[in-house]
Amino acid sequence: MAVQITHVRFSGYNKSEETIIAYRWLNPSDGKTGDSDKPTMVDFIDNKNGEADVGTGASKVSVGVIHPTQGQPYLRTYADGQWNNNLVNLPTF
Repeated sequence: MAVQITHVRFSGYNKSEETIIAYRWLNPSDGKTGDSDKPTMVDFIDNKNGEADVGTGASKVSVGVIHPTQGQPYLRTYADGQWNNNLVNLPTF
């Protein structure tokens, strides 16, 4: 299953991929929407064969999981061979 992440929720005032605690998503194939916390989305991509992206059409970028040496795994977008911060720029909910 593939989902499009449309909104994010941060844990405080510092806005970074590491401080996102929840994601709002849309399944484009059936129109279903939902909210998932960070551990659930990491598990979805890492272990459940799930895929996620941000944007649509030519501006669509893939989402991957970062596993830092310290701290918890988190999601980050990947486009044109580089990790970037498209998730941070999404609307909040």
